[in-house]
Amino acid sequence: MPAVTVQDILLLPRITEPDTAVGRDRPVLSVTTAPSAFEGEGFPVRRAFAGVDLRALDPFIHMDQMGEVEYAPGEPKGTSWHPHRGFETVTYIIDGTFRHQDSNGGGGLITNGDTQWMTAGGGILHIEEPPEELVASGGLFHGFQLWVNLPARLKMAPPRYQDIRAGQVALLTSADGGALVRVIAGEVDGHAGPGVTHTPITLLHVTLEPGAEFRLPWRQDFNALGYVLAGSGTVGTDRRPVRTGQLAVFGPGDVLTLGAQRRMDGPADKLDVLILGGEPIREPVAAYGPFVMNTRDELVRAFEDYQAGRLGSIPAQAIVPQEPHPGHDVL
Repeated sequence: MPAVTVQDILLLPRITEPDTAVGRDRPVLSVTTAPSAFEGEGFPVRRAFAGVDLRALDPFIHMDQMGEVEYAPGEPKGTSWHPHRGFETVTYIIDGTFRHQDSNGGGGLITNGDTQWMTAGGGILHIEEPPEELVASGGLFHGFQLWVNLPARLKMAPPRYQDIRAGQVALLTSADGGALVRVIAGEVDGHAGPGVTHTPITLLHVTLEPGAEFRLPWRQDFNALGYVLAGSGTVGTDRRPVRTGQLAVFGPGDVLTLGAQRRMDGPADKLDVLILGGEPIREPVAAYGPFVMNTRDELVRAFEDYQAGRLGSIPAQAIVPQEPHPGHDVL
């Protein structure tokens, strides 16, 4: 799991250890295990938020862990052209390469540690595919896609695309140097990441060395979620065990506590956790397929607008899907 690494973690800025006399540790409300499924033309995913109440996830809607999978030649797959409206998609590639193209002119290749941030807003068409050379050679692929909701006043905002290179991500370490923290969006202890968000959120990829414990300061007005990408460890001050493919939902407070086992369960040699949270929107959610709106009438209008061609047009020099087998988000 390369993503972004450093030769000497002790040279990085350090996150201030929260004061135990002042900081209030967030309790762990639940730990759930993501079920496996297939997306797009058949690539394996874990549905990270399955079974979790949307009120605990707000402002997030959906998240898939893609892989980790070692493809044989000819096996890598992606999606067909499909629409979105009413939210943002965040795709972070840890291993492998993906290419993106959308009807608003955004697109390009993202690879180890890169992130693409697409604001669908009022409507967009896009496609995500592995490049031809990866299809031919096969290889390791691992990443995730997160859906971030937009408030009603921004549902119809103009589409936007951000290409966040791995080298732009803010790199920090814990007070004792036992954790590497990649800040993709938002800020931690005054250190900001490069992602520009419509909805106030923080998104981190944290790697803990075996046996390390990390107390992370966290905004009280944000919710807090921790998804284990690889490895095994604990969450919360009561040290609830977690492993690959599990999501921890934290309660109120301003400190998150994570710990890595000294000996990992499985092939990973460290604990990798995606930490995310944001300011809850607290609005009704009407979601179906590729659209996330506030009411059923708005969903119906989104389908009608898509069928009428009002969500954009496939570009003349468009990526051609390898095999047009629609996934859940293709109409």
